[in-house]
Amino acid sequence: MGDAGWGLCADLQEKSLAALSNLKLADGAAPIPPPVPASEYAPQQGQDEDDDEPEPNPADISLMQKLVRTHLVETTADLEIQKKDPNSPLYSVKSFEDLNLRPELLKGVYAMGFNSPSKIQETALPILIADPPQNLIAQSQSGTGKTAAFILSALSRVDPNLHYPHVLVLSPTYELAVQTGKVAKKMAQFCPNIEFRFAIRGENLDRGHNITEQFLIGTPGKVFDWAVRYRFFDLKKIRVFVLDEADVMVSTQGHEDQSIRIHKQLSKYCQMMLFSATYSDDVMNFAEHIVPNPIIIRLKKEEESLDNIKQYYIVCKSPEEKFEALCNVYGTVSIGQAMIFCHTKKTAAWLVEKMSNEGHDVALLSGELAVEQRIAVLNRFREGKEKVLITTNVCARGIDVEQVTVVINFDLPINQKYEADCETYLHRIGRTGRFGKTGLAINMVDGSKSMAILKQIENHFGKKIVKVDSNEVDDLEKMAKR
Repeated sequence: MGDAGWGLCADLQEKSLAALSNLKLADGAAPIPPPVPASEYAPQQGQDEDDDEPEPNPADISLMQKLVRTHLVETTADLEIQKKDPNSPLYSVKSFEDLNLRPELLKGVYAMGFNSPSKIQETALPILIADPPQNLIAQSQSGTGKTAAFILSALSRVDPNLHYPHVLVLSPTYELAVQTGKVAKKMAQFCPNIEFRFAIRGENLDRGHNITEQFLIGTPGKVFDWAVRYRFFDLKKIRVFVLDEADVMVSTQGHEDQSIRIHKQLSKYCQMMLFSATYSDDVMNFAEHIVPNPIIIRLKKEEESLDNIKQYYIVCKSPEEKFEALCNVYGTVSIGQAMIFCHTKKTAAWLVEKMSNEGHDVALLSGELAVEQRIAVLNRFREGKEKVLITTNVCARGIDVEQVTVVINFDLPINQKYEADCETYLHRIGRTGRFGKTGLAINMVDGSKSMAILKQIENHFGKKIVKVDSNEVDDLEKMAKR
């Protein structure tokens, strides 16, 4: 599906930012500040040396991915389907007409700009819409259309004649619930008899109230309070239960326990769906608590995505020598746009200052920025107003800018044990080589420790990373083309 097929995201992006701004203002917070110019990030005298970036907030990253998305990710990873029920109807559809949807729902799908199902949609939708209802655990990276998949299947189960909640979607945060609700309302725009209610921060009901809306979207704490403490609705009457962003849910304190407590109140006849971008052991254990007898759809290993990314390394003796090598690369390789990853915000700020002094248009993205500021920085980068984005791990995952042709690891990614963080490496260099194009990844090695890290990465992926001397970088493009 091309850009036109994901017109929804571009259409919602501006509205979503405005909505989030207004909602935060209503809660008494300060207005969203403008993006901070890169020149203001120069290192300060007396700055604390211990300035490692904190672990990126998974909920913030997920929201950022949703709001900056302008089209579906064209994933090359195959789907691995694990069938628990041999009688389940498992087939793939190539058009939305094949699903026999209600005409008003089909009209809503096309009005959103969808032309044909994405890979996760064509696999998951027949399972979710078929009768009898099937339970599903699905892994799908951000931007592949999973939200639309579970919203469409949930809407297809709504009975407008029932005036109580019978579809429940749990999101890990207020902002993600708002975003999911926007998609649901947009898809149901031609279904006037389907009504929505948000169980989120700031939404309050009088005691004794009975919720009459069929489609309920909320966060775990609020939903649990409304159902169990105040009995505004009956969880036993829920027919469809969707748990979105399970990996974020697991990483958010209290949400995993609240989700399980909600699940225990549901009928055994309720259809259950769980979606997650990643499937760690923690997420899978959580999923097994929530979803009985599921069909499981998982992505096969993403290492295939390295096939069209050429990887090199340059040996340097100091940060200054790294910078010189970086300038050589930038001066000799045809770069559309480049992303440069640093381990600490101090290194990133130093590099921004150095490159700005050399006359380069540079943007900085770090964990100190609010989500709205990060989105503003990314949009400027996407629009080409800055050619270089210098960032820490906050931007390693899920941000797709088609013009990025080079990723440079100024510092190799390491975990808390100072071992190679191979998953982060994959996500970092995966910012290039998108949409089937050839990408270029260049790693800076500045000593025996970082060389050992590089060798760990080589061994993990089973792919050779080729050494290039800093004075030979003009040969990089020729080597990459070969």
